[in-house]
Amino acid sequence: MREEKNEVVKKFELVFGREVLEDLKRGENPTLELVSRTLSNAFFDEKKGLITLGNKKEKRSFFSLGQAKKFMQTLLVAAQLKKNIEEKQPAIGTRQLFYLLKHTIPGTNENTFDDQKTETDPIVEDIEVTLNVLREQVGLFAVPDGYIVGPMIAYDRKTGDSLDYTKMGLGGGAIPAMVEDNFYHIKEISAEFVLVVEKYQVWQLLNQEKFWKKNNCLLMTGKGQSARSPRRLLARLNREFNLPVYVFTDLDPWGYYIYSVYKQGSIKLAFFSEKAGVPKAKFIGLSTKDIEKFDIPKTNWIKLNQLDYKRIKEIKNYPWFKKKEWQEELSRLEKFGYKVESDSLVAKNISFTANTYLPTKIENKDFLP
Repeated sequence: MREEKNEVVKKFELVFGREVLEDLKRGENPTLELVSRTLSNAFFDEKKGLITLGNKKEKRSFFSLGQAKKFMQTLLVAAQLKKNIEEKQPAIGTRQLFYLLKHTIPGTNENTFDDQKTETDPIVEDIEVTLNVLREQVGLFAVPDGYIVGPMIAYDRKTGDSLDYTKMGLGGGAIPAMVEDNFYHIKEISAEFVLVVEKYQVWQLLNQEKFWKKNNCLLMTGKGQSARSPRRLLARLNREFNLPVYVFTDLDPWGYYIYSVYKQGSIKLAFFSEKAGVPKAKFIGLSTKDIEKFDIPKTNWIKLNQLDYKRIKEIKNYPWFKKKEWQEELSRLEKFGYKVESDSLVAKNISFTANTYLPTKIENKDFLP
């Protein structure tokens, strides 16, 4: 862990220190060269099966009216993060980082920072992608928002606690912010697959039904569009332990996209996909064919609205949805004209999802790619 931190500090010194000093020594305009996070630099790598960033760079210079403030702000953020690592300070949130750095510049009425979302947050992402590090490695933590339960024992290297995920009760185990092995060591695991559930309430019902015990699996939820740590943990479980990953969402374009974020990553955080994407993940449902196959009552259907139709058209054009099976599924959804929530399967009976729907889909390997 200490060696890793030393390497990170060296990266800070090179990109945000030494290279700027070299410009000054040469009498040149101090300039930072950062990896571009624009949409034009994001692309779908078919070989890897991931949305990733290209090699385009952008420059941020001091002697530029349009860039001077952002140049200085970038150095302030970088300096603070480097200091936190070197001084072994407790990890902080991005809101706390904003307040640490916000102050009025002496002799002026101008603040160093005025807004977290448009100023400090984007700079943190610039630093992550340019140094090829996670914010969690530079003393920041993202708010964890996910739960897992099932046959796995992990060891928290920071607290010294052993965590048995078969003994977490109805609430399950909260997925920590740091899920890499140097913080979160997975000691034992006997699960045969991981089932990721979009909705927390559906996950809760499955947990109460002991779905994970009856089917020898890990049961995970990111509570909608997943935060960072559940996606990174899922990638570890797939890559390190070769566990198949099945994703269960609502039957609507938003559920399809949530699945694709687990699988390929997202356009907005394309730089993060390499660390969190699971290209081998499979979509278990809900799918349009399930409606007839499992006789889902029409009283549970909700009419698609204009926003839903617009989203379907957008998703149809994404390269990672170009496979024949997905194009056919999206066309069927348009023709069907309804969306169906995974919660609604209880209308069949409360145990239907755990005892009939999911086991049948898994046994028949009835997945979308």
